[in-house]
Amino acid sequence: MSLTLHEAFVPSCHQILNGMRGLIDKGEAHVRDNGLEDSELIEASLAEGMWALPWHVRACWVHSGYTLGLIPSGEFTPDFTDVPKDWDAMRAMVDDALSRLDATSAQELEAIAGQTTGFVLGGKRLMEMTAQNFLLSFNQPNFYFHATTFYDILRMKGLPLGKMDFMGPIRVLGS
Repeated sequence: MSLTLHEAFVPSCHQILNGMRGLIDKGEAHVRDNGLEDSELIEASLAEGMWALPWHVRACWVHSGYTLGLIPSGEFTPDFTDVPKDWDAMRAMVDDALSRLDATSAQELEAIAGQTTGFVLGGKRLMEMTAQNFLLSFNQPNFYFHATTFYDILRMKGLPLGKMDFMGPIRVLGS
């Protein structure tokens, strides 16, 4: 049995975004329960020169729901203009990504799977590939990198998290 592009991309993004939403809630609770300032987590990054926590939420939004809205046009330009500033804004961005994923049908993705998609940055078309390869070899790895980094920042800051917090609700029989 072969997978559709939708099956290979959308459910996994959905699962990890739901995990990320839970991580946002746990991050906010950790700040509150430990008498910390929100900035102690929100401004945290893994290393100097790396993005802080909210940037990774934005990147997950870009590499999931936002992408699905752009690839039918044949061009993708990342948008990092609206980086969330607080816990509620991070939740809203995750919810928006989930809504965009939910609004994308398998038929829509299959119809454009072989279409050329160009990656445009700074007004320059840097690379081209099929929409399928763009989603599976560019967006999906970027999505997981940023979701993992988000999780890692929270772990580094002392949140008692486990693998299931990252994974979110897994797809089991009967669910």
